This record gives sequence, structure tokens and C-alpha cells, in this order.
Amino acid sequence: RKVEEKTVKNSDECTLDGSVDRKGQPAVRDRTGSWFAAILILVNQGLATLAFFGVGVNLVLFLTRVMGQDNAEAANSVSKWTGTVYIFSLLGAFLSDSYWGRYKTCAIFQAIFVVGLISLSLSSYIFLVKPEGCGNESTPCGTHSGFATAMFYVSIYLIALGNGGYQPNIATFGADQFDEDHPNEGLGKVSFFSYFYLALNLGSLFSNTILGYFEDKGTWALGFWASAGSAIVALILFLVGTPRYRHFVPTGNPLSRFCQVMVASVRKWKVMIPSNGDELYEVDGKENPNNGSRNILHTKGFNFNEMNADDSYETRFLDRAAVITSKENSFEKVDMKSPWHLCTVTQVEEVKCILRLLPIWLCTILYSVVFTQMASLFVEQGAAMKTNIANFHIPPASMSSFDILSVAAFIFIYRRVLDPLVVRLKKSHCPKGLTELQRMGVGLVIAILAMVVAGTVEHFRLKYKDNDCSNCEGSSSLSIFWQVPQYVLIGASEVFMYVGQLEFFNGQAPDGLKSFGSALCMTSISLGNYVSSLLVTIVMKISSTDRMPGWIPGNLNKGHLDNFYFLLAVLTTADFVVYLLVANWYKYIKFEGRSEKLEGCQHV
Repeated sequence: RKVEEKTVKNSDECTLDGSVDRKGQPAVRDRTGSWFAAILILVNQGLATLAFFGVGVNLVLFLTRVMGQDNAEAANSVSKWTGTVYIFSLLGAFLSDSYWGRYKTCAIFQAIFVVGLISLSLSSYIFLVKPEGCGNESTPCGTHSGFATAMFYVSIYLIALGNGGYQPNIATFGADQFDEDHPNEGLGKVSFFSYFYLALNLGSLFSNTILGYFEDKGTWALGFWASAGSAIVALILFLVGTPRYRHFVPTGNPLSRFCQVMVASVRKWKVMIPSNGDELYEVDGKENPNNGSRNILHTKGFNFNEMNADDSYETRFLDRAAVITSKENSFEKVDMKSPWHLCTVTQVEEVKCILRLLPIWLCTILYSVVFTQMASLFVEQGAAMKTNIANFHIPPASMSSFDILSVAAFIFIYRRVLDPLVVRLKKSHCPKGLTELQRMGVGLVIAILAMVVAGTVEHFRLKYKDNDCSNCEGSSSLSIFWQVPQYVLIGASEVFMYVGQLEFFNGQAPDGLKSFGSALCMTSISLGNYVSSLLVTIVMKISSTDRMPGWIPGNLNKGHLDNFYFLLAVLTTADFVVYLLVANWYKYIKFEGRSEKLEGCQHV
């Protein structure tokens, strides 16, 4: 009988991290979350990625062959569209953290994503791919009516809205299925981000190969319908897991909490700050106004390193918001203390945390400039190379399959070989090898090498170009397979940079801003696309002369794309130097109740 009672007790064990089930009750560990729910989310991510890249990977070719844009204009259009996708991630993160929660936000934006894909499929089949059979390498399509063009742009920006709002939340929602305060589930949460990025890349593998091949042949509508079908299946699978998901209650509008800290600090700009942080205002974690989020331990000042006792008041300006004045101390009840006059230490640290993340985030933007070349200029470079093996044509966009295979290989190599090796070499009790910041630095170095290799390949492509070509696709005798090293290096850099980013921003964001942490990773990709677009425009204006149409003209044989790649290598090197300074400056967030052993793992 005692054994039966013990079994029942264990089966009803609740999670330690405060997650709840769909009814708002404390989540029971054995009935919710863990790998069952996570695997559904990983499959959902793979299918949704397949759908998204079914459009995105060949969009630059669709714009040139179907919509009639030139190479530079198409590259800019893709950069702006991709950037907009990730800008919408901020909207999705805001709604998730503040009001809807991650489950509801994922479901709504996935539905919008499906609508956009169906609309694009219909508009392509009915209006755009006309005359029938156009849109391949040799037969561009004719002009389109204003209505058809408008339908196209509405469709692709609905796709941008749906995918953008969904992406940061699905990553965080998957991580929510693991209780990081539980020994076994905590390790599962660390592994989840690697598998998440692997699912993302495997999902795009089908798009980059099979769909890419058919779209390159001009069967655009078929490719878009396949993407729509994949997105529908992804949404159904996501909804199937509803009873098993764990949830975190939204914490309200973070903008108001930020404003409260700023206003309270300004109001108390003459108030003396106590030397001991324990004298600042804080409430018990269970009474935290942010729906029971964990308290964040106080740090001295807005500084990324430990500060001395004689720190100036200016560097600790935000702490004034948590100073209890004699007037506020006269209130007997906590709820009578207005947050516009008095904020908790956790609320102040929440603001400091986001401000500390920004310099790291800014340093990741230039990496995203390098990454976005894979979907634009790498494809255009490949199209100008020898793309045939015997009678078989290799679609230039399908070369990104080598990036995907590289990601899969390096995730395995890092998790199974490099990480355990570094742990042994460090001879510490920390279960982690390289920290997230160290991995991101390695990613930047590999990205520099990728741009040097891409520039070298382009230099030799120009040596073997055909100067008398009319349609200059495939005009160089240099094989497209010379692009493999640059794709492999980009894939390796992603494993260190983007997986590291996902773990870093999710782990360092306060409890009430986890989706925002994932959105920071995506918005760095967004701004990278916009910066890439701006950089291409500036380079074209500066490099264009009467005798030369610029580094990236419509006919790449008359340009110098290699110089653009080398320029990116130089800029990324400068960015890496700045990143080293900023990463050394950064100090990790500390939550109340977090073990000393875990805190010891967090250093640059």
C-alpha cells in the first residue's frame, strides 16, 4: 500500500519552475512537457521551415525571372523582405510575453502564415506565371497588372508576418517544456536549442533540393502549393499537442515596467543610494507582481564587471528606483507603494539586463550581413558558374544544401566531440564546455574565413568567364561545386553563432521577457538583411563609373563581386575585435535560488 501511495505521489510531482498546464493548474511533470511535447514542436518547426524556405530560398530567382527585377534590385528586395520577417518577431514576442502567452501567439501567427502561402500559390498560378511555362532559366515571364503585383506583395508580407511572429515564440515555447530546475530536464533544455536549429535546417533541406529544383524549372505554383501543404500539416501537429504543453503566464506589458523604472529613477535623482543592496526594495518571489517570476539578484550600477564599493552614484542611477524613502516607508501595505515611485530590485535589474544585452546584440548584426549573402549573392554567383553535370542541371539555390549538411555535422561534432573535450581540458566542475559568448566569437571567426573563401572563388570564376555571353547564366567554366567550401563554412559558423545566440538570449533574458530574448536573435538577422541591402546600394553607387557598372551589376562578369566579399571579411574582422571587448565586459544575470555551481559556469 505504501508503494502505491508513493507511486501516486511521484506521478503527481509538479514542476519546479512555475509552469502551468492548459487549465492554469501547476504542471504535473509526468503528464506534461518534456521530450514528448518538444518532439512535436521540433517536427512542427521542421515542416514550417520547409514551407518558409520553399518561398524564401528561390525568391531572388522568382523576382528576376517572373517579376522582371535585375540582380541588384532582386537582392535588395530579398534582403528587405527577410529583414521584415524578423522585425515581425518583435511583435510576436511582445504579444506573447505581455498578453497572449506563447501557445496562443504561435497558433495565431501560424494561421496567418498558412493564409499567406495559400494566397501566394493562387496568385502565382492564376496571374504571375504567365505565359504558361515561363519563369525558368531561359524564359522570363511578361509584365503583370497592378492587381497581380499587389497580390504578390500582400501574400509574401503575410508570410513574413506569420513566420516572423511565430519563430521566436516556438523556440521559447519548446524550451518551456523542460524544467531547468530539474537535473535531467535541465540538460534536456540545453540540448533542445541544438536540435531546434537542426530541425530548422533539415526542414529547409527539402526546400533547397526538391522544391528548389522544380521551381528552378519554372513550376513555381507547384512549389508554393507544396509549401502551403507543409504549413497546414505543421499547424495541425502543433494543435495535436495542446493537452501536453506546459505554459508560463504572461507577465504584462514590459514597456510600462521599463518606464516605471525610468520615471522612479528621475524622480529620486537627488536620493542617496545605500551602499548595501539589501536595503533596496524587493518582495518575495511568490509575491512578485510579474506572476511569480523569479527574483533577480542586485548588481551594483549599470556596469558589466564587478564594481568597487566607491562606485559613483551616476553609474548606479537606475538603483534609485528601488530606494525606499521616508515617505514610501510610511505606507504599511506594499500594494500602496506606487510602481511609478518605487520599483523592486528585480524590476530595476530587468531593465539593466536588457541594456547589457544590447552591445552583444549589436555585434551580431554584421554576422547576419554575412549570413544573408547565402540567400542572395551566393545564388547569383552560382547561377553564373558551370551548373551542369552531363545533362543534369544543378539549381544554384540547391547549393545551400551543403550549408544544411554542414550544420547537421557540426552540431553533432560540437555536442559529441568538442564540448566534452573542452570540459576535460578545463578540468572544472562545470558541465558546459565553451560558454555561449565564446561560441559566438568562434562563429564570427569562421564567418570571416567564409567571406575570404567566397571572394577567392569569385576571383577565379572571373578568370574563366565568357566575355561574349548574351545570357550570362552559366557563363563561367568554373564548376558551381567550388562554392561548397563557402557554404560549409557558413554552416559551421551558424552552429557556433546562432545556436549560441538562441541559448544566450533565452538564458539571459528575465523570466517575463523570454520570447523577447529569442526575438533579439531574430532581429539581428533582420537588421543584418537591412544593412546588407544598404551596403549593396552604397557599394554600387561608389563603385559605378562610366567604364564599369559597379561591383554587383546585372551581368556579374562585368563586375567585381569578389571585392564585395573581401570588404565583408574586413568589416567582420573589425566587428570581431569590438565583440571581444564587449564580451569581456559582459556580466551574466543571476537569479535568486540559482545554484553556485551553475553560476560558476557563466563567464566569458
